[in-house]
Amino acid sequence: MTSTGLPAPAAPETTAVTIARSPGEVDSRVTYVSFAAAYILGHGTAAVSKGPDPLVAMPGWVPLAVLGTGLVVGSVNAGIAATRARRGAPAPDARSGQLLGISWISAFVGVFLAVTGLTTSLGMPQLQDILWPTVAGFVVGLLYLGEGAARRNLLHYGLGTWLTLISTAALFLGVPALLWVLAVAGGGGFAVAAFLERRRLATPAIRNRRPAS
Repeated sequence: MTSTGLPAPAAPETTAVTIARSPGEVDSRVTYVSFAAAYILGHGTAAVSKGPDPLVAMPGWVPLAVLGTGLVVGSVNAGIAATRARRGAPAPDARSGQLLGISWISAFVGVFLAVTGLTTSLGMPQLQDILWPTVAGFVVGLLYLGEGAARRNLLHYGLGTWLTLISTAALFLGVPALLWVLAVAGGGGFAVAAFLERRRLATPAIRNRRPAS
């Protein structure tokens, strides 16, 4: 008698999803999370401790310290991500990334001079509670608009649009209402962007394994 060997079972098809980034592409997830925490905690603590009837009594430097720490961490993460993205990128793209990074320093020096000079010349230091959070958010939004346009990143551009609009619209409100807007709408915007960033970066890589003949 002769025996016939059974055919080997076909190997199942496998699907893998990987995060693939081209040279010059920036992964902003950590930056978005850092800024989300800074907005929610920094503006949130300011909202509960300021106004005519504060919910919690705390020194005025506490909200500033929380917000400042979060913004510094976010800025450092943004710089690290941009530096990594420039590796292997064409020279013009790398130069654009460097200039965009420097623009953050120039912009915030300008914010400091504008807010400090305006409140000093008007003799109204109390305006700093309104101008600092709104003008800073407005400038961050403008920087994101520029970065999004330069990198052709619709998510970054959309976040910049959102920050620009809510920061300027909040000027119609007083303290602490404008701080609540920045904490919830601004921090929420960064949180949503962090969630969507993975989807933006994700590229499906499908590998089919054919049955052995």
